Amino acid sequence: MSDTNNPGTTPASVPASGGARQNARSARRRAREVALQGLYEWLVKGGNGLEDLGDVDAHMRDADGFSEADFEHYNSLLSGSVRDAAALRERFAPFVDRPIAELSPVEHGILLLATYELLHHVDIPYKVVINEAVELAKSFGGTDGFKFVNGVLDKLAIDVRGAEVQARR
Repeated sequence: MSDTNNPGTTPASVPASGGARQNARSARRRAREVALQGLYEWLVKGGNGLEDLGDVDAHMRDADGFSEADFEHYNSLLSGSVRDAAALRERFAPFVDRPIAELSPVEHGILLLATYELLHHVDIPYKVVINEAVELAKSFGGTDGFKFVNGVLDKLAIDVRGAEVQARR
């Protein structure tokens, strides 16, 4: 497990697995992990714009295991989450039980990333987005942070992907 208080720390590499589908999923998971670490670093630095994005991105590209990540997905998640942060916060804020400023940087980063993914990666089923966000929260967040993330994203999914959610029920 990674030390979430050190934005330069990366988790252990995703283990090698069999099959192209599993490898693609592992590369996407690694992309989410690295993007979350970048968002964490960006948030700790102030999280107020694109100014720090280049430095954060360079730092993440130098991280151990970055080569195992799906680069396009990582790039989309990190740059899109930073670029659209204000709009993403507006989307998930109604489902959060406290001011955004009181969120931990890990929970905040996961909600930015997952909200971006729900809105802009509709090719990925909403359940996968939520499950991956919960796994990130279990790996990087506080003890019960995953429950909070799951609750917020379940409500957000109904709001932004209502037809897909209805179809699954």
